[in-house]
Amino acid sequence: MQFEVLKQSSNTSARLGLLKTPHNSFKTPVFMPVGTQATVKTMTPDELEQIGAKIILSNTYHLYLRPGHELVKEAGGLHKFMNWQGSILTDSGGFQVFSLGDLREINEEGVTFRSHIDGSLHFIGPETSIEIQNALGADIIMAFDECIPYPATYDYVLNSVERTTRWAERCQKAHNNPERQTLFGIVQGGMYKDLRQKSALDITSLGFKGYAIGGLSVGEPKELMYEILEFTVPFLPNDKPRYLMGVGAPEDLFEGVIRGVDMFDCVLPTRIARNGTVFTGNGKLVVRNAVYARDFSPLDPHCDCYTCKNYTRAYIRHLINTNEILGIRLTTIHNLYFLINLMKQIQAAIEGDYLLDLRDEFYINYGIKS
Repeated sequence: MQFEVLKQSSNTSARLGLLKTPHNSFKTPVFMPVGTQATVKTMTPDELEQIGAKIILSNTYHLYLRPGHELVKEAGGLHKFMNWQGSILTDSGGFQVFSLGDLREINEEGVTFRSHIDGSLHFIGPETSIEIQNALGADIIMAFDECIPYPATYDYVLNSVERTTRWAERCQKAHNNPERQTLFGIVQGGMYKDLRQKSALDITSLGFKGYAIGGLSVGEPKELMYEILEFTVPFLPNDKPRYLMGVGAPEDLFEGVIRGVDMFDCVLPTRIARNGTVFTGNGKLVVRNAVYARDFSPLDPHCDCYTCKNYTRAYIRHLINTNEILGIRLTTIHNLYFLINLMKQIQAAIEGDYLLDLRDEFYINYGIKS
């Protein structure tokens, strides 16, 4: 992987970058659609390519349980298994394991947990996580960490941060394919600034080629998320990509970019699409509502995605309310296109040095108080 900063914003911490992986090159800031189980729900790889997706995220925990990383390796790796020609980032499985609550037990070696599928007992530690990700063959892989819950006590977060650093070192030692797969470290620290600083300094001292910021958007108020993000980013190297994990609301993309983030992922656009909710330039729209039964306009009159060029709100509402699969395919296409196109606008705004003006205009139209 290679990363280059092409343009630094003059009045924010935003930057336009170019990231190269073994599979392709793309500009940053970038939004990564989530393909948890080796598929972005309802989308074909060709459709993802057509809407401009360059890199997607897949999930180590889920692919370990089904179909198994050995099977994916036997198929030739995740790219061949799912027929995706672009880049792939795999998370470490940490967030999913730690979200199991009472179904898991943490110790220095790793995490013992029960499968959410059948209750069977499993173990993932730093070495196991890297072994799985090496077998999957993603371009970018993540160190195994603990995603700290919110709220959490200072002592709990301190112990977790120190263990995450030890796990990061173990991940580096276990990684056996550095020529083809780039390993990112993850900064934790909860909502405590001194622990964010400690984690950032400890993790960056290990010399990863990219850095993620984890443990945000886990239930804290947005203002606190932005505050912690703004505090943390300056401790990360300028010449390495910065990835804010699990964040994808339009306003969060703007605020993350302004604070210097290069990469984002989130299940939000595909998840709300399956509930009949879509992004538009004038805010979210719940197309399944009765008010759209005879609305023959597109989801967003200013959008030129496949859905908006060919179908009306009334038709999509009909599909969703009759549980026709095409309905959620069309809303998913639109939502992913909306965010990917928004990132293109943000890239252009950084290059032209009008990012804050773009944000302010977007917020006015979207109904967000800046």
